[in-house]
Amino acid sequence: MNLRNASKILLTMVCGLALASAYDAGRPTTVKGYVLDSACAFTKDLKKPISKECAIACARGGSPLVILGDDGTIYWPIAGTIPSSGQNEKLLPFAGQKVTAAGKVYQRGGSTALVIEKIELQAGPK
Repeated sequence: MNLRNASKILLTMVCGLALASAYDAGRPTTVKGYVLDSACAFTKDLKKPISKECAIACARGGSPLVILGDDGTIYWPIAGTIPSSGQNEKLLPFAGQKVTAAGKVYQRGGSTALVIEKIELQAGPK
């Protein structure tokens, strides 16, 4: 192998590694927090939902449900499939309640999204 070919191979490897590190393939995580209406999470600066009924009414009105993590992070639930689909149906049974959700988290441009693989009500006081 000559020096020119070795340089091309090295450059290709470096570019490949740079692209791979720029792409967020998602990392496994577990999130604890409240399921609530996304608009209330932002406009009302809520720490928890006003009520289960309120969260359900907003979701049925078309507002996306999110998970407000115990640390204040807002997790946008997304589908892990193509074509994608809304996640309100999956979250509606948990609206207004505290949950534990496990899945893959993705971050981009200051937003945090979660592909939910498992979700359940949190045990204990809510």
